[in-house]
Amino acid sequence: MSGAPPALRVTRRYDATAERVFDAFLDPARARRFLFATPNGEMVRADIDARVGGSFRFVDRRDGEDVEHVGHYLEIARPRRLVFTFGVPKYDATVTRVTIEIEAQGDGCVLTLTHEMVRPEWTDQTRDGWTKILDALARTLA
Repeated sequence: MSGAPPALRVTRRYDATAERVFDAFLDPARARRFLFATPNGEMVRADIDARVGGSFRFVDRRDGEDVEHVGHYLEIARPRRLVFTFGVPKYDATVTRVTIEIEAQGDGCVLTLTHEMVRPEWTDQTRDGWTKILDALARTLA
């Protein structure tokens, strides 16, 4: 047994093509509208270098405080799989891993997000955060 925390999963169905959903994660203009954005925050930076080995950096200003979300792309297989490292250095030095898998289904698709290595004390908050992000993606695609 490795002792690593169990992975958490969030699944969401979209009435959009797998390509459209996938591309939203890598397009800064669209991603800044849903990725790591908070209802009371202001997205002040959204940098994406969409290539394997490339990185991303989102900065959400919350109550005058900047919160940075960073990572590197490990796998980009449009339109079905995106894997990246993820960290929020302000709150925790831990770097985790996120896998997004998208499966075409009828006129839409189903997205399954798996977040590995989340500390147990952050599990509920992380699941809630991803659920809100995926709901915001639905609004962005509408």
